[in-house]
Amino acid sequence: MDPDERPDLRRGGGSKLLLKAETEKLIGFAFEVQNEIGHGLPEKIYENALTVLFKQNGIAFDQQRRFPVLFRGVEVGEFVPDLIAFGSVIVDTKVIGQITDHERGQLMNYLRLTKLRVGLILNFKNARLEFERVVL
Repeated sequence: MDPDERPDLRRGGGSKLLLKAETEKLIGFAFEVQNEIGHGLPEKIYENALTVLFKQNGIAFDQQRRFPVLFRGVEVGEFVPDLIAFGSVIVDTKVIGQITDHERGQLMNYLRLTKLRVGLILNFKNARLEFERVVL
């Protein structure tokens, strides 16, 4: 996706976005984390730092919650998303060159498996936080 096509959630573009207030708050938290501890560290550090902000701000969340993966009604494994905030938004922390269709597709699968509708990819690799909102 071209960066110019992404909705700019910081300016409030589009008032009908699903879980708009929640995703804006999460993106704000990601900026706080990156501004305070910097960029390019291991993903788990950013995941854990976000949970500190969730706790401090009374945000309900699950970290590393397990979901069964079924094939023809038989459990064939499990999927473990980084974070689920507000009980409704998957938060996928990354430290990669850039967000690509691979990460977008992966998050779409995560949404299908969890039966949730909205996810955020937060990329802490570079000095400027990269984020994308994905809706199923």
